[in-house]
Amino acid sequence: MKNQIYPCIWFDGNAKEAAVLYCSAFKNTRIIDDTPMVINFELEGQKVMCLNGGPMFKPNPSISFFVVCETVEELDNTWSKLVENGTVLMPLDKYAWSERYGWLNDKYGVSWQLFKGKPEDFGQKMIPNLLFTGKLSGKTAQAIEHYTGIFKNSSVRTIEKYKAGENDIEGNIKHAQFKLNNQLFIAMDSSIAHHFAFTEGNSFVIECETQEEIDYYWNKLTEGGIESQCGWLKDKYDISWQIVPAVLSELMQNPEKSDKVIQAFLKMKKFEIEILMAI
Repeated sequence: MKNQIYPCIWFDGNAKEAAVLYCSAFKNTRIIDDTPMVINFELEGQKVMCLNGGPMFKPNPSISFFVVCETVEELDNTWSKLVENGTVLMPLDKYAWSERYGWLNDKYGVSWQLFKGKPEDFGQKMIPNLLFTGKLSGKTAQAIEHYTGIFKNSSVRTIEKYKAGENDIEGNIKHAQFKLNNQLFIAMDSSIAHHFAFTEGNSFVIECETQEEIDYYWNKLTEGGIESQCGWLKDKYDISWQIVPAVLSELMQNPEKSDKVIQAFLKMKKFEIEILMAI
């Protein structure tokens, strides 16, 4: 199976504005797709979708983006652009895990963790960070096992658990790194009371080349979860996924077909490639 996984951030009409901000805040970043509904940009070659979905959902810190900065200057410059009209969750400072680190929500509610380190130690510049809170606190290890059992080229890189007397329940996951389809993710438990949880405000897109791949991921990720419309689903840990055909972008950019394609997939839950290609 050849497929690409990348994050999708939900916006209320200001996806282009946000993408422009991110392209100014991070090095080696560019917009690669620009449509009224979807703006895609690349950060150091990593794809991110900004979706103009409307007012229904908003991103929150349950899924944040951990970005590795090589120098203090780079980190501080990025921080200054993202923090404007945003909220500081953990101030820029020296911490046990880094000489320079900070966590913020930008003005759109998108959550960023900036870390001074070496990107080569992680293998990628930006790493999605999953924070399991509320009823899901304590289920991080179970979720990692679930996801690595579904995706090919997956592995657990490191798991660090809370010890007795630390700031969470003993045995909960303090920090874990794992790969899905060779892409790195971070995950953590938090039993502290939070005002946020996983929502469609942050989701993950899986691009599939064949109907067989779509069926596979749809069936695996909806086990214990909820099917939604237009390729969206919520898995048993409340994380949202979009299982889409890789050809969809090409079809959407065809002015003769795009409207009909949209009308067709609005009637679908799971995408059916054959129907879309026949339009």
